Amino acid sequence: MSRIWVGIDSGKSHHHGLALDADGATLLSRRVANDEPELLKLIGDVLDLADRRRVTWAIDMTGGEPALLLALLVNHGQEVLYIPGRLVNRASDGYRGEGKTDARDAYVIADQARMRRDLRPVRPGDEAAVELKLLTGRRTDLVEDRTRSMNRLRGTLLSMFPALERALDVTNTGPLKLLTGYQTPAAIRRAGTTRLTKWLVNRKVRSARSLAESAVEAAERQHTAVPGEKTIAKLVHTLAEEVMALNEQICEIDKLIEGRFREHELADIVLSVPGIGPVLGAEFLAAVGGSLDDFDSPDALAAFAGVAPAPRDSGKVSGNLHRPVAYHRRLQRVFYTSALVSVQCDPNSRKFYDRKRAEGKKHVQAVLALARRRVNVLWALIRDRRCYNVTPPVTTAA
Repeated sequence: MSRIWVGIDSGKSHHHGLALDADGATLLSRRVANDEPELLKLIGDVLDLADRRRVTWAIDMTGGEPALLLALLVNHGQEVLYIPGRLVNRASDGYRGEGKTDARDAYVIADQARMRRDLRPVRPGDEAAVELKLLTGRRTDLVEDRTRSMNRLRGTLLSMFPALERALDVTNTGPLKLLTGYQTPAAIRRAGTTRLTKWLVNRKVRSARSLAESAVEAAERQHTAVPGEKTIAKLVHTLAEEVMALNEQICEIDKLIEGRFREHELADIVLSVPGIGPVLGAEFLAAVGGSLDDFDSPDALAAFAGVAPAPRDSGKVSGNLHRPVAYHRRLQRVFYTSALVSVQCDPNSRKFYDRKRAEGKKHVQAVLALARRRVNVLWALIRDRRCYNVTPPVTTAA
């Protein structure tokens, strides 16, 4: 059966669609606004052009800018393939001509979809998976913002009060609350240990006495005020409050993630695997679309997660493995992080890790090997709809 291939180069306000026939001839090339009426008209024109031919759409993004177009294509029962933007950029070098235009990119997307057989279909995830993807994405943004604010806070405090910067761990709430009230060595010395302890206790800071003593001890080691101290102190105060506010936002979104995650039918199975909590479990469901229907085997899931090494053999060199280039970064983080945690809490994981270390593998290699093994375990648990047990169930002979 003949087919039409449609490449979509996504944009914020406009998309460019280009249709090819089975021989690679251009049938349609159009720039359309990212609005429902124009997108529906493009879909209708392509279907009219198909005239009983099968239509396959290809797109370089699976969310964000083309979300409306994807929803319309799904509602019309259209087949959609995902081609990563990195692949499009590399493939463009093999096409005639120079420069970059939306029409050229759309042509490359359509032509690559026409020739390749390794592109993943875009399938609508269940409602929970879509929500978890949005929530975990927002959490990632907040964590990155917090990391940047903490780094700025450390750098700013270091420029004024190095001893206090060494004494405080700004990843904890107590030191942050201290910095919202006292920033300079002179202010801390004037307050003294007793008054500073009382001030921290009133704000429900744990280990207030030891924190106050550490701050006063640091203040006694610096009696010189650096230039711009007043301004730096104000910046430290602002950054400390900013980090505390981000901590509260992360706690709030963690509660939303956990609540939505536990409503999913696979939540209990995923949570039963040692090392996977609500946040990592939510990221797993968001990455796979809420089910493993797209993965025929654990090998396919491992390749998608980037924990299956890819060969790099040439000539007489064989057995040379390296990390794959195309994989889901956040899904790899789920398996690697959970494997790292499971070494401390699961005897089966610890035994496997120790065996790999005894074979001469480095720590990271052993954890990656464990992550690959856990892909098999989780895939089998979801397939059989059962939870993980430390001791494997005994099977009886038929």
